Amino acid sequence: MSQREQELIIYIDPSRCMGCRACEIACAVEHSVSKNIYGAVLEVPKPMYRVRVVVADSFNVPMRCQHCEDAPCINVCPTKALYRSEEGFVLVNPLICIGCRMCMLACPFGHPRYDIKAKTIIKCDFCVDRIREGKVPACVEACPTGALRFGTAEELLKEVAVERAKQLITGTAPALGPVVYKPPTEAPKPSPLSILHDKYSSVRWY
Repeated sequence: MSQREQELIIYIDPSRCMGCRACEIACAVEHSVSKNIYGAVLEVPKPMYRVRVVVADSFNVPMRCQHCEDAPCINVCPTKALYRSEEGFVLVNPLICIGCRMCMLACPFGHPRYDIKAKTIIKCDFCVDRIREGKVPACVEACPTGALRFGTAEELLKEVAVERAKQLITGTAPALGPVVYKPPTEAPKPSPLSILHDKYSSVRWY
C-alpha cells in the first residue's frame, strides 16, 4: 500500500448532502470552550465553525480546507503561524498570527476566515485532537446522510467502488466508457446454508 493510500482523508459526496448544516453546528461546538451545544450557544464570543455548506448549481457542497500538499497559505504567512502537523494537516497558531489575511488571499478555495474579535485567522484543523484520540472529525460524526466520510484513501475508494458497481448493474449510473455492464436478470437465490446462518445470526454460542 502506498503512503498516499494510507493518508487520512474526508470524502465529500455532494449528491448526499441535504444542506442541513449539522456539520457547521458540530464544528462550532467542537471549537467551543464548553464542547457541548447547550453551553456553546451561551458563550461570548460565539464559537465559529470552520466548515461551511455552500450552494453550487443545484447541489449543497460542504466546503472545507483542503490541507494542500504545497499549501499556498503556509507559503505566504509572514510569521509562520500556519504550519503542517505531523499528521500532515495545515494548522494555525493563533499566538503568532498577526491577522494580515495574506492566507485568505492566497487560498484558492476561499477557506480561511478572519475572526474580528480575536484578530486572528481561523480555519479547519481536521479535528486533529479528536483524531489523536481515535475519533472521527466532528463534521463527519454529525452528518446524517453519509455525505461526509472519513478514513484512509484506500478504504473510502473501496466503498465508492462498491456503490458505483451497484449503480451500474441496476442502471442508475450510466456507463461512460466502452465497458458495458449487463444487469442481472434476477437476484441470486440464497443458499440453504446462508438462510440457516441468518436465522441464527443473533445467537451466541459459548
